[in-house]
Amino acid sequence: MDLNYYLIILISLVLGLLSIIISHRFFLTKKIIDKINKRSSHSVIATRSGGISIFSVIILITSYLYLTNNQIFDFSILIPLGILFLAGIYDDVYDSDFKLKFLFQIIAAKIIVDQGILIDDLNGIFGIFEIPYILAQPLTILFIVTIVNSFNFTDGIDGLALFELIKFSFLIFFLSSNILSSFNFLLVIVVSVSFLLLYFNFRNQNKVFLGDGGSLFLGGLISIVIISLINDTSNEYNALSTLLIVYLYPLIDLLQVVFIRTLKGKSPFKADKNHIHHLFLQIGMRQPIVSSAICITFLILQLIILIVA
Repeated sequence: MDLNYYLIILISLVLGLLSIIISHRFFLTKKIIDKINKRSSHSVIATRSGGISIFSVIILITSYLYLTNNQIFDFSILIPLGILFLAGIYDDVYDSDFKLKFLFQIIAAKIIVDQGILIDDLNGIFGIFEIPYILAQPLTILFIVTIVNSFNFTDGIDGLALFELIKFSFLIFFLSSNILSSFNFLLVIVVSVSFLLLYFNFRNQNKVFLGDGGSLFLGGLISIVIISLINDTSNEYNALSTLLIVYLYPLIDLLQVVFIRTLKGKSPFKADKNHIHHLFLQIGMRQPIVSSAICITFLILQLIILIVA
């Protein structure tokens, strides 16, 4: 089957819209809504069903590819991504302890490593090239867990996580020789559904949030794509430059949040309002403006790194 961008995008948009509406209505019917508290960035009814819509579209399209014997990427990667998705959904519904989520993140990361997705060469960072397997394993697991949590941290206000995801994907497309190859194929699906989710995320009533089911699963996918790009022999940038080019803001936000929480003697996993986006909200900026400003500002920085690296 000859796949093209337009066909995949069209199918993803149609399935995505149906999935968003169905999952949102199901959550509303079951009264599974995002509770409003002192940390909430919203004051209207909202569900955390956005991740379900993205994951379900991927499963539907992948199932069709499997049945028609078209293996564009390693389908087994959906096992660890599915673990992250289910761990997130469980938290969305039952508000689980962060330790449980962290445990499943480590399990998923170990499965990813065992599937051969591994950082075993730093491409000359600090003069380091190849890394022994015994060190590459824990390094890669730490990397995956860090990326997963950093992306989860961006899902704090309307549009920010989706903007970062879309920006990340287009930077990956720019650096890749074939957009529909390997895991980039999944990004095409994800971006298509994400554009739909932006509308439901920004609207004034009955909002749809990405939720932990979406942010953990997508964080896992992002980590896999970054590792694949780092290991790509055609990639002319070293591991650090590659990471900064495609994924700058979530890392900066994660580092400053962990630093502030540690400085105050608090757990790095305990939620607060010290994220970069909270600083903009505190001076009275509206959420869509904050999300757009952060995305554009860091895109400019990333393009500068792309040019000078």
